[in-house]
This record gives sequence, C-alpha cells and structure tokens, in this order.
Amino acid sequence: MLATFARVATIVLTVAYPIVVYLGLTRWSTRGIAIVLVVLAVLLAISRARGLSWARLKDAMVPLVPTVLGAVIAGITADDRVLLAVPVLINLGLLATFAATLRPGRVAMIERFARLQEPELSPAQQAHCRQVTWVWVGFFVVNAIGSGVLALAAPLSWWTAWCGGLVYLCMGMLFAIEWCVRRVRFGSAKAATP
Repeated sequence: MLATFARVATIVLTVAYPIVVYLGLTRWSTRGIAIVLVVLAVLLAISRARGLSWARLKDAMVPLVPTVLGAVIAGITADDRVLLAVPVLINLGLLATFAATLRPGRVAMIERFARLQEPELSPAQQAHCRQVTWVWVGFFVVNAIGSGVLALAAPLSWWTAWCGGLVYLCMGMLFAIEWCVRRVRFGSAKAATP
C-alpha cells in the first residue's frame, strides 16, 4: 500500500511540479520553494525505498534526481531559473532513454510497451514501434528546447502553462494519433496477431 502511494505521489509531484514551482515562486522565495521540493522528494524517496532491492531502488529514485538536483542548486544560488530548468533535464533524460533503445540490436522503447499488451509482434509492427520511438525522441528534443526557451526568456506564467498543462495535451494528442495510425495500419490487436 505504501509503495503504491509512493509511486502515485511521485507521478503527481512530477506532473504538478510546474504548478508547485509557480505557486512557490509567486508566494515565497526561491530558497523557500527549493526547501519544500527537497523535503517532498526526500519523503517520497524514503517511502519508495522500503523493501526494494538495490537495482529497483536505483530505478525508483531516478525520477526524483532532477527535482532534488534543481532544488538544491536553486536553494544555494537563489536563482529561480534553475527550478525552471528541471523539465529540460527530465526531457533530456527521457530523450537519452528512448534514443538508447534505437541502437542496432536493441528493442525500441515503444515495442517494449507494445509487448506488454501483445507479446508477439509482426516485423511490420516492430518497425512501426521503432518509428514511433523516433517520433517520441523528436518530441523530447522539441520539448526540451521549448521548455528551456520558456525558462530563460518568457514570463513564469507561460512556462507554467506549457510545462504544467499544454505539454500533457500535446502528449495526449501524440498518443491518440499513434493509436489511430496503428488501428488503420494493423487493425485491432487480435486482428494484427499473426
């Protein structure tokens, strides 16, 4: 129960991060919101660490690293731009993770997800998954650049609107478009199975 709560809380902190930063920076100091973020991340890390092996513990902690790193540096420097750079770090991490699966001989990230629903994929489906993984790599590049530009040169409200909402709308549209393309190319999951 605690592990499930910790996973959900980590997702909520990740999704709500821009809103938490916006509220914190408009109501408190950079150091104040940095302390709050570090405390939240440490509490989540402690709750996630219970009963995990070292390998699973590292996987559980990785999503919290950009937040903690950004909050600590922002707390030391009192520079709120560091807090705004956290989504850039997250996108670069996702970019590296997805891109690493596109190397020859590796299973593309989207194929890994697809195999959770359908263990046997045709060569055409595998190629489609590789193409979709490339699309996500492109998305993470664009999002990292866009988030960075907004962090450096736009009002805080624009950064919050993009990083705290519009980017999720874009991700949802990307999922929906891919789902439609997959249905047109391969039909339903049962029909696509050889």
